[in-house]
Amino acid sequence: MPKTPRMNHVAVVTGANHGIGAAVARALAARGVGVLCTYLREYDEEATDSYRRARSATGEEVVEEIREAGGQAEALEADLSDPAAPAAVFDAAEQRLGAVDILINNASGWIQDSFVPRPADRFGRPLRSVTAETWSQQFAVDAMAPALLIGELARRHRDRGATWGRIVGLTSGGDLGFPGEVSYGAVKAAQANYTLSAAAELADLGVTANVVHPPVTDTGWVTDEVRQFVASSTTHFHVAAPADVACFSPLTMPPF
Repeated sequence: MPKTPRMNHVAVVTGANHGIGAAVARALAARGVGVLCTYLREYDEEATDSYRRARSATGEEVVEEIREAGGQAEALEADLSDPAAPAAVFDAAEQRLGAVDILINNASGWIQDSFVPRPADRFGRPLRSVTAETWSQQFAVDAMAPALLIGELARRHRDRGATWGRIVGLTSGGDLGFPGEVSYGAVKAAQANYTLSAAAELADLGVTANVVHPPVTDTGWVTDEVRQFVASSTTHFHVAAPADVACFSPLTMPPF
């Protein structure tokens, strides 16, 4: 039986039922962090089989893996497009694990939209026109939810007189535009701005806030065509595994 590490901190990791979120949850738990893994089951008929299975999974499998390794974790299904969800997530974390001092904004409402949509992009993925619906799906999950989650952490952190905290957001760039995924690029730029504002405003509370921009990461959606594109690209260097991103994030590296 693995020895259970002492729980020094409590983290909320959004989108932790698969991919980078799951890998970060495992890495944090291995270092003695209690982790609340939030997730939302989605079924995407247009995705690859592996990606479809991953996105439609609950967070319970990840939690079981963490517990079997001796860690402490809980799972919570939460629709982050609901403005009430962030407060409910923090309430659940506090009730099940304790006060939250680590926040990983990983979840995404990804949808591929464009101003000049074609039936599909170079990888065969369908392109949609920019609409109020595509905009709302992206901004609710990737911008509004991270902003409200950061606000919850800051308020509760201040109220209990805490002096240590960590916030990490996941981005894919987008500051200079993101052709073919225009709302995704715009929302990632917005999330980066919220996170950097938090870094300035929460520094006196002992909270650091960083944005991580991973390379192309195989969370189940990477096909042979994508690998060939990355191999021939002058701006992409390799396809990473989720565990690679988790190991080199500012969250799971010292000081801790």
